[in-house]
Amino acid sequence: MTTLATGSTTARLPVLDLRGVTVRYGNVAALSRVTATLPAGEITCVLGENGSGKSTLVALLSGLARHVEGKLMVDGEPVRFRSPRQARAAGIATVWQDLAVAPLLSVWRNFFLGAEPSRGHGPLRRLDLERARATTVSALARVGVMGLDPDAPASTLRPGERQSLAIARALHFGARALVVDEPTAPLAVPQQTLLLQSIVTARSQGLAVLLVTNTPRYAHLVGDRFLLLAHGQVAGTLTREDVDVADLTRLMAGGEEFSALTAALTALHPELGER
Repeated sequence: MTTLATGSTTARLPVLDLRGVTVRYGNVAALSRVTATLPAGEITCVLGENGSGKSTLVALLSGLARHVEGKLMVDGEPVRFRSPRQARAAGIATVWQDLAVAPLLSVWRNFFLGAEPSRGHGPLRRLDLERARATTVSALARVGVMGLDPDAPASTLRPGERQSLAIARALHFGARALVVDEPTAPLAVPQQTLLLQSIVTARSQGLAVLLVTNTPRYAHLVGDRFLLLAHGQVAGTLTREDVDVADLTRLMAGGEEFSALTAALTALHPELGER
């Protein structure tokens, strides 16, 4: 955890900080001067219509897109990811919309993905299968997934369990920020509950969480902050105390009411315009 001493107080630096970030695809600005802060131990929900810039924001934080203006900061230091590997090395784990697993491999194989535990040394070194299975079961239980057979093929996992597997893996391997791109396919209530439970667990473990969602009801249920995007720009930055679920739903509807409510909230809370 990185802190910054200020006088007699110590301020915690946000894990991720975007300052006037612009991402272009050709001549099109997919993100334009976006400013947002993702503190540790908080869930920031990103909401907006299709084409609002949500996917580009995920791509930027995941190392798939690069900004041409502004700054992307990790622990107060500017970074420019050139690959997903660099983003992961910086502690940013991404759970994608259509999460790919190796369906014929076991659950525990998918959990470790090349980082399997071993025992012994030199020519006697071999896979520690018992530890791999136990670690997988324990990590999944940590995010609320109970009773899975670690030797079962990953194809037997339901959608919510697949996302939870990715979150459990991120927690186990020390991620500091979690980016969750909500699945495009609708989840049944038990699976949606499992996914949200896993996200809340990540927050409780001190991760900075960014959740992209089109569901204001779920966003307000778990979110601490709400970043509203429209046409690649920040249309509003609110907290749970600023809006109830009905307000958030109306904001998602867009149009004049969206602009008017955002302007009214900013007038009542001038600090919102500074975030």
